[in-house]
Amino acid sequence: MSLSASPAPFLTPPPMAEKPHSGRPRSFDRDKALDAAMRVFWRQGYEGASLSDLTAAMGINRPSLYAAFGDKAGLFREAVARYGIGPGRYVRRALGLPRARQVAEMLLRGTVDIATDEANPGGCLWVQGALVTSSEGEPICREMAAIRERGIAQMRERFERARREGDLPATTDVPALTLFLVSMMNGLAVQACSGHSREALNSAVDLALRAWPSA
Repeated sequence: MSLSASPAPFLTPPPMAEKPHSGRPRSFDRDKALDAAMRVFWRQGYEGASLSDLTAAMGINRPSLYAAFGDKAGLFREAVARYGIGPGRYVRRALGLPRARQVAEMLLRGTVDIATDEANPGGCLWVQGALVTSSEGEPICREMAAIRERGIAQMRERFERARREGDLPATTDVPALTLFLVSMMNGLAVQACSGHSREALNSAVDLALRAWPSA
């Protein structure tokens, strides 16, 4: 299967179907409300985002949230999917680039850009969304881990193809190379949250790319 035909990386399953309304038209813009919820989750994580925080940001009340998204978990799943086709879409674009080094550079630079953009909450929703949760949030934590693993698998597949095509040395340890790249991406997102500048993080990217194996 070609990359262009592959499912978008890091995305959840299709959003939950909306519950039917009792004939009353919705009084809010669902897309805008979902964007607002995404940013709350991005900033505060799944458990850190209270229903009060979410409804205030979305400009709706709790009954409207439940009617449109099912519950908090359903809203979070849709927010993660929206992140993948919105701020995180650079990942899919990167995987479609013709050379492995181009893929790596776009993944790393894209992580820095999104994590340091002052218009964004900071860091990465995929990394920070549900790393630590209570027992009640454990299903969401497992889902996020599975999403990250699917993304890693798609990167590994892309670099395996590069190795077969001679774009990477035949001796390349592709699983290790993929884990190195993902670890760099995650680390860059975390360091951005710690206040490191875009310039400093891109200097770290420069260093990582100098170690990239050449064919």
